[in-house]
Amino acid sequence: MTHPHEDERPDQAVEDHRLPEPEADQVVEAEVLDVEFEGGKHAAPEIIFEEDPAAELKAQLDERTGDLQRLTAEYANYRKRVERDREAVVSNAKAQVAGELLAVLDDVERAAAHGDLTGAFKAVADKLVAALQHTGLESFGHDGEPFDPAVHEAVQHNTSPDVAGPTVSAVLRRGYRFGERVLRPALVAVTDFEASGVPVPDQAQD
Repeated sequence: MTHPHEDERPDQAVEDHRLPEPEADQVVEAEVLDVEFEGGKHAAPEIIFEEDPAAELKAQLDERTGDLQRLTAEYANYRKRVERDREAVVSNAKAQVAGELLAVLDDVERAAAHGDLTGAFKAVADKLVAALQHTGLESFGHDGEPFDPAVHEAVQHNTSPDVAGPTVSAVLRRGYRFGERVLRPALVAVTDFEASGVPVPDQAQD
């Protein structure tokens, strides 16, 4: 006779798949531990504040305005630099032409000193001198002016009690400048001060 539980073996036990109840201390520990996620620990939600569209627009406008002002200043500096360079090129060209004509001016001045500058020759010479002066050519070197080694070249030297200091007493060749540039110095004779050597009488004492 077969018993109802004859097929059940004593070594086979029914497995209980239910999770065991956590202990009290484990429950407390779980409450204080950070919860782990795939991406790391759970972080507090980030609070996002909405930006003011008007403030953002103003910031962009200020930035564009600054860029425009810088660009305008750079362009103005570029134009000034180009203009200075152009003026320098033109001035150098004029000075070079005028310098090559100084020998002609010397001949005209010598002819005028000897009375040979007359008629048509004088008219042409006057036009030449006027044209060169109009471009910026200027002569210097005159009797009686103070001696300046920056623009005068002394080739003769005298002394006299009639001058207070080094003075141009004769111009042997006129000097010329173009603007602030000295094309050639003036050749001059210089007279310096020297006491006459005549004793000065003492004033009568009371």
